[in-house]
Amino acid sequence: MLDRVSAILKKEFLQVFRDPKMRLIIFISPLVQVLIFGYAATMDITNVPIAVYDIDNTKESRALIRDFSYSKYFDIKYYIVEEPQVNKLIDKSKVLAVLKFNAGFARDLTGNNPAEAQLIVDGTDSNATSIIMNYANTIIMDYNFRVLKERSQVYLSGRSVFPAVDLRDRRWFNENLESRNYYIPGVIVLIVTIMSLLLSAMAIVREKEIGTMEQLIVSPIKPIELIIGKIVPFGVIALVQMTLITLLGVFWFHVPLRGNILLLFVSTILYLLTTLGAGLFLSTICSTQQEAMMSVFLFNFPAVLLSGFAYPIANMPKIIQYVTYLNPQRYYLTIVRYIFLKGVGISVLWEEMLALLVIGVIVITVSSMRFQKRLG
Repeated sequence: MLDRVSAILKKEFLQVFRDPKMRLIIFISPLVQVLIFGYAATMDITNVPIAVYDIDNTKESRALIRDFSYSKYFDIKYYIVEEPQVNKLIDKSKVLAVLKFNAGFARDLTGNNPAEAQLIVDGTDSNATSIIMNYANTIIMDYNFRVLKERSQVYLSGRSVFPAVDLRDRRWFNENLESRNYYIPGVIVLIVTIMSLLLSAMAIVREKEIGTMEQLIVSPIKPIELIIGKIVPFGVIALVQMTLITLLGVFWFHVPLRGNILLLFVSTILYLLTTLGAGLFLSTICSTQQEAMMSVFLFNFPAVLLSGFAYPIANMPKIIQYVTYLNPQRYYLTIVRYIFLKGVGISVLWEEMLALLVIGVIVITVSSMRFQKRLG
């Protein structure tokens, strides 16, 4: 049995690595994707281009404008003098927001009345808009506190004590709140998933297309030996890719790896049971490599959406949250992020690892039974 399995393993490795282009796709393209994600996939928003339309033009309005200008979040690009310029700048996306002060802003503020300032925001990107509004609200709150403190000191006969709550935040796990620390571990999950799915699905289909499947069927090789010989090489390749991405994330992007690297490898092997099994199943229902490729993408896209990679699962409808429990990518993504950022061990992650093991055994069993039935 070992001789037959080793022969299939050798054949698969030679099939994959004899093509120089395939070697580039397997080992270089994941690193390129990590570089792109590391620099481009970020939710950190700074230097938001805005315009100012100050009709009031008083020291009070200018003080608030300075607060916006001196913050790292906003960059004042234009000073508007007439109303039509507001629509023109936003329609052409030259600014993402316009800070507007109507006449009477200072009068209301000094007269102890609510003073209104308007922030007109381009709401095309809802996530960016929410972040911009949070930045603006923070600046406004600081401005309000400063004004209130000045007024209170006058009324309190110049006393320097002003009652207030001083909130001191302490950030755990991602101290600088860098998006890449959150997303790069997720890229490991995406690349391991797509590569293991695609390679394992196309391996069997390729044999069908070139006409060698019949030869394998009539050979002394048993179906289980053929399955092992077909999927193990792609599991090894996925582990090598995971290692390369991890090294790039840690040493190039300085993403913290606080957990046990051995636990990361064990979890990846458990996850590969599900992806390689799913790829094997897809290979039994596809007749061409084109069909296999399309099936992989149709399978992978919902899995990514329901994994929590980009959208929090807690924000999804309840029925969709229940569906995500069937998605192995959800558990593996949690494991990878927790190992990288939180540094937790198996005492915390055992439930996710057990879920991966159960789903993986089920998927491998069903796929193997269908594969043997097709061979028979």
